[in-house]
Amino acid sequence: MTADPATTALELELQRLTDGALSPLARYGHVALLLAATLMSVLLAALLVTEPALPGRTQAALSVLLSIGIGWIAYATWVLRQRRPLLGQHRVVAARMAVGFTGVFFAGALALGASSGNATYHAAASVGASLLVLAFATLMQAHWRVAELRRQRQELQRQIAAAA
Repeated sequence: MTADPATTALELELQRLTDGALSPLARYGHVALLLAATLMSVLLAALLVTEPALPGRTQAALSVLLSIGIGWIAYATWVLRQRRPLLGQHRVVAARMAVGFTGVFFAGALALGASSGNATYHAAASVGASLLVLAFATLMQAHWRVAELRRQRQELQRQIAAAA
């Protein structure tokens, strides 16, 4: 029994989509993210360790920034270790992290603005609100992309099953 050329082409396309390596541009971007987050985290950790006399609010803010940096290090390492496309799931994870981290920034700026009345905190909260809207839009776009990729996969699987 010989294989149908259409079936073979579909199988090859499905294999190409699922077995490919992470593109060089994506790999370089995640390496840059890993390096930037590592540099930021090392500098923040060094500052926290070498300056114990910093005010409590400053230490808390630097600790939050350090935990954000560690989160981005973990994310970039996860993507680079996969060495293959994650079918959009890495974008969903990154967008969720962006929403969470931006939400923390916005809430902190809002709370400091409310407690101190300082206009600088209100301006920071305004910027944080804008960034939070952008992060939510990115999250929605990532979810739509994953849904589209799943639809494409299901269609290819349906075509393969019909041809078999």
